[in-house]
Amino acid sequence: MAFNRVKQWTTFARVWYLFDAKWQDPIISGRVLSKYLLGKNKPIYSVGSDCGDYVVVINRATYTPAWKYHEDDPTRIIKNCTKNALPPKIYRNNLMSRLIVFPDDKIPENIIKNVTDQIEPQMVRPKRLTDYSEEELKSFPRLFEWPNEFVIDDLKGSNNSTVKIA
Repeated sequence: MAFNRVKQWTTFARVWYLFDAKWQDPIISGRVLSKYLLGKNKPIYSVGSDCGDYVVVINRATYTPAWKYHEDDPTRIIKNCTKNALPPKIYRNNLMSRLIVFPDDKIPENIIKNVTDQIEPQMVRPKRLTDYSEEELKSFPRLFEWPNEFVIDDLKGSNNSTVKIA
């Protein structure tokens, strides 16, 4: 009987989630984060109730096509995308106060001790060319083979020497 009461307390409690926004699209991330801010991930969700959770977003300064906004405030884009994904209700600003965004992965100690769960990223982080082993690079299928006598000229014209591919 006591176990059911604990499950009920954890359902009604506000949970702190961590979201790593590195290599994530801000519009898709805003839609996902709005579900946690509204509390749609809980079984007790109701349209008029305020049962949302806290969301801490890190590494927001890496991906942004809107360079002008990014120069002013690196966290502005994810905040605006999340705010646009929330319904236009009176308590929208109250929900936005529970969104905490950091431009890098340095989180203050008093916030990180509250985080209890992590939100899965929607997009897969691409591997860099340096992350592949030598065997994986050799086994990668080639579209064509360069001829031995093929010469590549410097396209910018800054280097007068030519490179021969062998």
